[in-house]
Amino acid sequence: MKIRLLSAADVVRALPMTDAIEGLKDAYARLSTGQAIVPLRSRIDVPEMGATLVMPGYLEKGDTIAVKTVSVFPSNAQKGLPVIHALVTVLDAETGVPIALLEGGTLTAIRTGAASGAATDLLARKDAQSVAIFGSGVQARTQLEAVCTVRDIKEVRIFSLDRSQAEQFALEMAGRGPIPAEITVAKNADIAVRGADIICTATTSSVPVFDGKLLKPGAHVNGVGSFIPTMQEVDLVTVQRALVVVDSRTAVWAEAGDLIIPLQNGDINENHIHAELGEIVAGKQLGRQTPNQITFFKSVGVAVQDVAAAGIALRNAIAYDLGTTINL
Repeated sequence: MKIRLLSAADVVRALPMTDAIEGLKDAYARLSTGQAIVPLRSRIDVPEMGATLVMPGYLEKGDTIAVKTVSVFPSNAQKGLPVIHALVTVLDAETGVPIALLEGGTLTAIRTGAASGAATDLLARKDAQSVAIFGSGVQARTQLEAVCTVRDIKEVRIFSLDRSQAEQFALEMAGRGPIPAEITVAKNADIAVRGADIICTATTSSVPVFDGKLLKPGAHVNGVGSFIPTMQEVDLVTVQRALVVVDSRTAVWAEAGDLIIPLQNGDINENHIHAELGEIVAGKQLGRQTPNQITFFKSVGVAVQDVAAAGIALRNAIAYDLGTTINL
């Protein structure tokens, strides 16, 4: 049995953001039209440390099955380690034979960024030029890259509780690819969010990271950080003001504290979710309907993202002879 191994560097080369964004649009459409098999992910919680998730998925009429094992341990930040570690196993859909093993932390970051890129492309105003990024880790970096891939961004503001890390983020990301040459590190959250056309939250915070009252008319928000029912990265005001679009209704009502907490408090009902992103891709629902409408895309991450991203990466790796092939 031959397996192709793709390192983090291989995944970066094999999974360009433009390819990932288009691939995820198709994957979301399949998910929302019943053309994907995606069991709700399993999780093991380690008290006060983090959680390990197992995420299997299959896109019908595809050539691969993928299973991702991902650990999200916020406590790693205090140890100088990445918060997210992951591996993605790819299996041939006809035989079930494992055919590839990909470094999953990088793939997760790219596909999570690509999800926000897809949502931004479908929901944000076409003339959006400014973005505020909350967070300064790996996920925040791909959020910025993705938004700048689909919109002509002129101004970038970043806010993080770790200012030194935010300043390092600015140094590393300024001028990279489609990203503007200057990135401003905001002194506080209010300065970051006020007047921004697009806001991306990619933190491990359990409490809201900005005041939804400060959102300008027509703003678009991507929320990707909170992934358990007790985390509320985006506040009630934002949820109530916005047209809410999600990656998966099933997944967010099981895991997204941004929506579960307001639901439990009686501030919203389940009909507050306007659509899944895939329904908009497939033409079953409308997206933004007025220039001044505020839109909010909430994603907790679903396995179709990993299947689509892994499939793209593997095809490109084979085409460009990336990675290492081993016999087991």
